[in-house]
Amino acid sequence: MYPRPAVALLAALALAACSDRQPATTAPGAALDVGGRRPAVGGVFISTNDAAANAVVAFDRAADGSLSYAGSYSTGGRGIGGTADPLASQFALTLSPNAQLLFVVNAGSNDVSSFAVDKGGLALVDRVPSGGVRPVSVAASAHELYVLNAGSNTVTVFRIGNGGTLSAVGASALSAGAAGAAALRLSRDGHFLSVTERVSNTIDTYVVAPDGSLGGPASNASAGTAPFGFDYTPRGQLVVSEAGSGSASSYEQARDGRLSVVSAAAPTLQRAPCWLIVDNAGRFAYTANAGSATVTGFAVDAHGALAAITPNGVTGDLGAGAQPLDLDLSRDGKFLYVFENGTGTVAAFAVRGDGSLAPMPDTPGLAPRGGYMGLAAY
Repeated sequence: MYPRPAVALLAALALAACSDRQPATTAPGAALDVGGRRPAVGGVFISTNDAAANAVVAFDRAADGSLSYAGSYSTGGRGIGGTADPLASQFALTLSPNAQLLFVVNAGSNDVSSFAVDKGGLALVDRVPSGGVRPVSVAASAHELYVLNAGSNTVTVFRIGNGGTLSAVGASALSAGAAGAAALRLSRDGHFLSVTERVSNTIDTYVVAPDGSLGGPASNASAGTAPFGFDYTPRGQLVVSEAGSGSASSYEQARDGRLSVVSAAAPTLQRAPCWLIVDNAGRFAYTANAGSATVTGFAVDAHGALAAITPNGVTGDLGAGAQPLDLDLSRDGKFLYVFENGTGTVAAFAVRGDGSLAPMPDTPGLAPRGGYMGLAAY
């Protein structure tokens, strides 16, 4: 265990690595229509986080995994701008379990927007105050939306109404001493909600009541340094990326929500693994490594134990200067998408049966180092 001052220093270094702040080498450009569209079977969404007028850039996904620009849709709120990872979070936008609704944080105006999703694009449904300061991450069940307010260390609970309207029904504080809240995520069965806190090196866990409300949080020490992105397996295990120690850990979750370590700080052998996603089958987990411009894959066994898919940790190579900031998988698990902040593109990989990745062409359409945050796919 690191002494507390050392943990704080490592967390700060990890955040700098995740941000990888450098001068832009190419001028920002408007979203591009790549043309040649094929019938859409899914989509990919990224928030612009624009300080004047936040928006969602939407891409249609064809059956072969290729993307085509579909449009840009105003959230009605404001982001905070920046050049690289300004929210220091994962899940700045998320889809409902049935992928019919999309929810987006507006960190600059302290509110959250909801959209209806269809093959013709997005339609803004509602925008409501987030119930706190600087919302950075959202998680959705079929009936509730949970919003993480990093500036006020709170989680606000909203009821999702017909068509995606939102009404606040309660709020819970993070545990005492929590700092650097980065992401929140619901278990696949909706019974638990967890929050990673990269600066305090902790993971808060909540039991979700039948009405969607949250009990008091249990604070758990992270097995690695600077826990950041994470996801649940269908079996209820947490898999967490650790930006400071260049690793990922997995945990079992007890009925009271508390965590016990399964795999402790499994090395990625890469720098700043800040974002992590697990496939819907619970077989594979992938980290996006901001400091190395790579993706690391882990096989996840039935007990939640992690095993590297590639010995050197480079399961996917994004290329120099890519600076990945977030990632997600298509709902069928066949394709992995990575937001490349450094180049203003979306990388795509086909997921093979053993979890290895086959690179596909990048999709342009975003402003390099434009402050974009979050990626959600279906």
